Amino acid sequence: MSQSNIMPGFKPTLAFTLFYLGLIVLIPLSTLVFKSLQLGWEDYLKIITHDRVISAFKVSFLTSLFASSVAGVFGFIIAWVMIRYPFSGKRLLDALIDLPFALPTAVAGVVLATIYQPSGIFGKWLIDVFELKVAYTPLGIVIALIFIGIPFVVRTIEPVLQEFDPSMEEAASSLGATRWQIFSKIIFPNVLPALLTGVSLAFARGIGEYGSVIFIAGNLPYVSEIVPLLIVTKLEQYQYAGATAIALTMLIISFLLLLMINLLQHWIRQRSGQV
Repeated sequence: MSQSNIMPGFKPTLAFTLFYLGLIVLIPLSTLVFKSLQLGWEDYLKIITHDRVISAFKVSFLTSLFASSVAGVFGFIIAWVMIRYPFSGKRLLDALIDLPFALPTAVAGVVLATIYQPSGIFGKWLIDVFELKVAYTPLGIVIALIFIGIPFVVRTIEPVLQEFDPSMEEAASSLGATRWQIFSKIIFPNVLPALLTGVSLAFARGIGEYGSVIFIAGNLPYVSEIVPLLIVTKLEQYQYAGATAIALTMLIISFLLLLMINLLQHWIRQRSGQV
């Protein structure tokens, strides 16, 4: 049976998809590349190897990596509780999980900066008790990225937990397996690909996040300045070539990291027999 018989309208649908990808994704990205090519190789290296640029890259990628890892742990716990346990207020909690999706990022940034600043509710308590300053530090960036990253993990894991066959757990239990063995040998390997997907989505969102970060970060060069802010700063100074060079570098690094994560997901699915 031909592909057109399997899916009526396959060719026009494919043509529309390619047109959409070209218009929305490929053309803007190619413009970014061509604009960067206006720089010579030496000028390009001079821009991306500047101490301030390297520092901004470190802040963006390290905070995103740490935040997505923390979001993966707590997102998994939240998804587990939401699927496995009935309790009152469950629908309200389920709606609150999606709040970072609906809330404007600038609003989230203002709220986080307000409560975590040295005179804020949480910020003052953390300084008094633990002598820990959150606002205007990389730690503040991590908290903001955890806030926006957890929903990606929760919503990615929930369908896998819902479709998980309880008979596998019952069979393992009848054979004498402990709860930890059931979780580590049966449940977690099946959930791991979805967990990696959620973490990678949170990581990708965190790298490019701007609105919820700039208010709590303090935007101090060499301390808490992120790459998106550095790009915006160069655009405001009409340094378009420098901004596109930094953006292109960030795009390449992000693509390579996500490619590695996807290859790892594929390898895990092969080992677990899901492919």
